[in-house]
Amino acid sequence: MRRRLLVETAFVLGVLVKGLDGLVELVAGIALLVLHQQGILALTRSVVAEELREDPHDLVANLLLHQAAALDHGAAVAGGLFLLLHGVVKVVIVAALLAGSRRVYPWAVGALSVLLVVQLVQMVLSPGIGVVALVVLDVLILALTWHEWRVGRSFHDAWRSVVHGWFPRAYPSG
Repeated sequence: MRRRLLVETAFVLGVLVKGLDGLVELVAGIALLVLHQQGILALTRSVVAEELREDPHDLVANLLLHQAAALDHGAAVAGGLFLLLHGVVKVVIVAALLAGSRRVYPWAVGALSVLLVVQLVQMVLSPGIGVVALVVLDVLILALTWHEWRVGRSFHDAWRSVVHGWFPRAYPSG
């Protein structure tokens, strides 16, 4: 029973994280498509300014600034389209799962598999800890989505089970 609760919790959290990831990708993709290089650099500076005030040598903040400064128009358009497509797919999948449709599971597994293949190619072409971490996370979410589809539970079923399992008084059964 405890294992099932942990699996369902991981599934619910994974879907929610995937939805947030999709929203971030949508916003970033749109920003890359509509902003000019100087606008992207200015936006990046404003996002990392506080972190750089605290630690001027922050690796991630400086890496983001360096990448924004080196970004050319073609790369911005390609990156924007890539992020926009990824974001749309993820948001649509998550919205359908949140709506409670069990029919979306095969589509979700298929779309997540395609996105995973793209990430695997990206990992081979540009290896890095971040890409590897995303691949591992996506494999886990894909496996959990497959599992929930196979056992026939909707996202709502998993949500109710998770809330009742962790907070029994907040969501009484029956």
